[in-house]
Amino acid sequence: MTDQHASKAPRHWGVITVFVLTALISVTLVPWYGFSEGYSGWAWVFAVLFLYLNGIGIGSGYHRLWSHRAYKAHWSLRLFLAVWGAQALQNSILVWSARHRMHHRHVDDNDQDPYSIGRGFWYAHIGWMLRNYPAGAVNMDLVKDLQRDPIAAWQHRWYWPLTLFMNAGVPLLLGWAVGDLWGVFLLAGVLRLFVNHHFTFFINSLAHMWGRQPYSDEHTAKDNWFISILTYGEGYHNFHHTFQNDYRNGVRWWQFDLNKWFISLCSMAGLASELKRVPHFKILRARLAMEFKRANRRLQVEKDHNWRDHLEREYAQFMDTVKQWQALQMEKVSVGKQRLLQRWERVDFRTRLKSLEYLLKMQHKRVAHLALLVKLPKTL
Repeated sequence: MTDQHASKAPRHWGVITVFVLTALISVTLVPWYGFSEGYSGWAWVFAVLFLYLNGIGIGSGYHRLWSHRAYKAHWSLRLFLAVWGAQALQNSILVWSARHRMHHRHVDDNDQDPYSIGRGFWYAHIGWMLRNYPAGAVNMDLVKDLQRDPIAAWQHRWYWPLTLFMNAGVPLLLGWAVGDLWGVFLLAGVLRLFVNHHFTFFINSLAHMWGRQPYSDEHTAKDNWFISILTYGEGYHNFHHTFQNDYRNGVRWWQFDLNKWFISLCSMAGLASELKRVPHFKILRARLAMEFKRANRRLQVEKDHNWRDHLEREYAQFMDTVKQWQALQMEKVSVGKQRLLQRWERVDFRTRLKSLEYLLKMQHKRVAHLALLVKLPKTL
């Protein structure tokens, strides 16, 4: 899609109106009302509560449940996620998921990725929604499975009445109930929507620009702990694009991932099941493969045959470990099919798997240290 063709795409005046009005009210009426009238504690509580419920509705619902089918959810949980996702005002489950699946299929392709970072920060953040670009066209063939979900289909059919009620009706009703009608509406209705929009949009923009790539550099997605805080746990984006069907984004226990924790709690409560997790060995393999890439890049600049020989030996060991893991998986499948996987055999498999994972962990440390030891020219 050339810039000339992009500039001729018709403007989406409905979207423009919403973004402009929420921005103007947030920077003018919201502070004016705060200084002149003041906001009640209830207004702040509802604003923060709605903000995080929207983050869960989009992250745990639209994104991980419906777009990626990373787990299964009870109908009550799906209804909860559909309602609060609607309040985020980011279109219906079906439309959102269709575009997101297209994004993963064609990430960084300026002609097919709906919000490709290749067209710049502004386009990926918000610009792609301001005009009816061809890349943003909704292909419902990509969400035929979701159309069979009665709750997703219901939300799509009644999306506009539902989102109007959630964004205007609910704040006004709650404001009336606690005696702060306009305070709750301005904070929990307008400002919350404005903030949530841009926090979520950071996933398409900043999360493809700013951070590290510990798992893959085949796409622009980055891992960034700060962006993860702003985006309710979606900021570990390099992991997500590398292992998109995992219900986690922050795969390490200490990484902030609100949606991972929410889904886990729902699983404990019996509301979520079949949570998909990438095998730990595959995660270690991806991290180590990236360390080999970094070391190779440095050695292409710093011509040192001793380091090169050392790296080649490490890589040969890496490939041997991977082959052992693949053989172990084939053996497990074969034994499983014969229904001979007794308890002692399962323990044996786990022990051998942990041994291979340990080999990769230790090798990751060695290769990472090797990459640091290779001296680079001062010009780099």
